[in-house]
Amino acid sequence: MRLTPKVQEILSWYESDNPGTKANLARILMTGKLAGTGRMVILPVDQGFEHGPARSFAPNPAAYDPRYLFELAIEAGLNAYAAPLGMIEAGAATYAGTIPTILKMNSSNSLSTTKDQAVTATIGDALRLGCSAIGFTIYPGSEYQFEMMEELRELAEEAKSVGLAVVVWSYPRGPMLDKVGETALDICAYAAHMAALTGAHIIKVKPPTAAVSLDAAKATYTKNPVQDDAAARFAHIVQACFGGRRLVVFSGGEAKGQDDIIKEVRAIHAGGGNGSIMGRNAFQRPKADALALLQAIIDVYKN
Repeated sequence: MRLTPKVQEILSWYESDNPGTKANLARILMTGKLAGTGRMVILPVDQGFEHGPARSFAPNPAAYDPRYLFELAIEAGLNAYAAPLGMIEAGAATYAGTIPTILKMNSSNSLSTTKDQAVTATIGDALRLGCSAIGFTIYPGSEYQFEMMEELRELAEEAKSVGLAVVVWSYPRGPMLDKVGETALDICAYAAHMAALTGAHIIKVKPPTAAVSLDAAKATYTKNPVQDDAAARFAHIVQACFGGRRLVVFSGGEAKGQDDIIKEVRAIHAGGGNGSIMGRNAFQRPKADALALLQAIIDVYKN
């Protein structure tokens, strides 16, 4: 596999990492229809934990079967597939070597009243299953944020020591933040920066809105305004990720129409984001529709 100049440049940003970790980053960046471009589309399927099986899969019952999800990611030509332990185990042998996998290491559920997640897998599991990376969620702003960051520190250290990459879902939530605040521009940028500071190779955040939430930040954003358009907001999040020297992908969020999705993807592309991590908006559609949507997203990032 000959690396493109773009992928070689990206790998050079990770100056402390060993050859194993860089090789796994290269596997993700050099797989699928966007191979070598520095852009990524990843299929994440951890929603069964977060929302329950019916809310996740009833719109497209084929997706109850983890093998369907592997096949969707492979047929669509995606860069990677991310899922909790059981889902990857359910197809690990059949699909070994066909697509890089990211083992989601912690999860929450809708029956909990606390803003926290349980660690549900080990680094040994990731190695046993041939994963390229681990995934971990932190909740900046939660009452449990510091414990989550400490769990991430330990898992990331172990993952990197054995050559795995680290993907961090950074989702602000907690008593200081309402629904507007969770996706406010200043909060999304703060969350992305925190993920970079914890040592993430790839950072996943939600698309930011134009709102500014923290009173302490409002004066700064008044003096240093971000242009009021989506591309500029995405560019600001990229800037918060070490001036664009860390890979950042944006979640697809709740179900929406294809036109709205493509409009958002164009803004991510224009803002310099590295791609999309698209779950429910892909696997809740019938397979033909999902493949058409993912192809349209890939076309934007490629062209």
